[in-house]
Amino acid sequence: MSKYTPNMVLSNKTFDVVGTRPIRHDGIDKVTGSAKYGGDVHPSGVLYGYILRSPFAHARIKSINVENALQIEGVKAVVTYKDLNPKLDGALKSADTVGLKYLRDNILASDKVLYKGQAVAAVAATDIHTAEEAVSSINIEYELLPAVLTAPDAARNDAPILHSFLETETLAGMIPGPTNVAKKFVFEHGDIEKGFLEADVVVERQF
Repeated sequence: MSKYTPNMVLSNKTFDVVGTRPIRHDGIDKVTGSAKYGGDVHPSGVLYGYILRSPFAHARIKSINVENALQIEGVKAVVTYKDLNPKLDGALKSADTVGLKYLRDNILASDKVLYKGQAVAAVAATDIHTAEEAVSSINIEYELLPAVLTAPDAARNDAPILHSFLETETLAGMIPGPTNVAKKFVFEHGDIEKGFLEADVVVERQF
């Protein structure tokens, strides 16, 4: 058996490309700065999108007003959750409508925002500066809600609830909500407490 050597092709056949150092055909363009990338292409008629995101980790959306954005010259469209038609739920006869609302809200939030940076509205305009201006002119009224910053805090019984419809799935069945814990599985083998008492060393960690 041949002894392995790094960067060596273990073959008895001589290849034209494999195992060689071919010249990069785009090398000169890249090192001289003349190479063209996607950002260098500006075809006519392109629209620029900009997303308005929540500045809050947890808040109820009381109102969204996009009228000012629609009046700005160059703005072609302003989209909110109202444009994601909930009537489509009925078109999927066996669909989980609660699950579909959850998916829609993760595209554009409707009644609540659940994390800082969640998308609330989107704008399409003829240039990026117009899109930014339009987004800044959208008026959203928020009602701030309590928030937690760690998973253990979110799992507490007294934690603020994100999804009122959520129930906890366990091996024994569903535990009625509301809750922030979607699933809870416990796998045990043997006598855990006895094992700790008899162990020479016990190491505890949280993962």
